[in-house]
Amino acid sequence: MYIINLTYKTELRNVDQFLDEHIEFLNKQYELGNFLASGRKVPRTGGIIISKVENQGELEKIIEKDPFKINELADYELIEFIPSKTCDELKFLMNK
Repeated sequence: MYIINLTYKTELRNVDQFLDEHIEFLNKQYELGNFLASGRKVPRTGGIIISKVENQGELEKIIEKDPFKINELADYELIEFIPSKTCDELKFLMNK
């Protein structure tokens, strides 16, 4: 499992131009079962995605399809972790 920490490297007006495409990318990854949660940071300097993809190379290939990555709008930090405790809802999602 990975936490993907996105940090914008451009002005928000540039990010907003590709927001709809980024949301389409996220929706596709949810449909495929790769992402469990996502959202904006506060203040809005980037976002966080929680992914259940276990292989870093596979996750990097997925990220390459993100319009924010394609258009060089954000830096991506991948943080691998192994949950030792979760709520029942997350256990269900992780086992799908």
